[in-house]
Amino acid sequence: IMADLRNYQARATPGVRADAAIDEGLRAYMIRVYNLMALGLAITGLAAFGAFNLAIADGQLTAFGQLIYASAFRWVVILAPLALVFFLSFRIQNMSVAAAQTTFWVYSGLVGLSLSTIFLVYTGESIVRTFFITAASFGALSLWGYTTKRDLSGMGSFLFMGLIGIII
Repeated sequence: IMADLRNYQARATPGVRADAAIDEGLRAYMIRVYNLMALGLAITGLAAFGAFNLAIADGQLTAFGQLIYASAFRWVVILAPLALVFFLSFRIQNMSVAAAQTTFWVYSGLVGLSLSTIFLVYTGESIVRTFFITAASFGALSLWGYTTKRDLSGMGSFLFMGLIGIII
């Protein structure tokens, strides 16, 4: 897609160095996307940590903890992010930017609430270590994908099969 955009830009404005203009615009766009996603990830983490702290007191479940972890309402907590994904997939084309961003922030909070159960199972050190390993891997792969001049879409099926193999 990027190669097509560069070719179009070069044809549309002869005499203008298209690569520099596209790289500058792409860089600004990617920084904005990464900042928004980092904020969404921070909201998710804070919601998960906050929900866990509200749910546990002195090693026992509080009333809030009973509600979100031990009652039938836990299914609402677990499935709410999935329901919001379906809502977004059907409505995103008709939403304003502000409404889409607000829905994304709500989604981030709901995912955090849903993922707060990992604090019941794993240690804080394990969660933090896994987070930083994942963040470093994402950063490295993202940088490689951004800087390479190759079309990486052909690797998709190979990598998907690798993912299935890792899961199994």
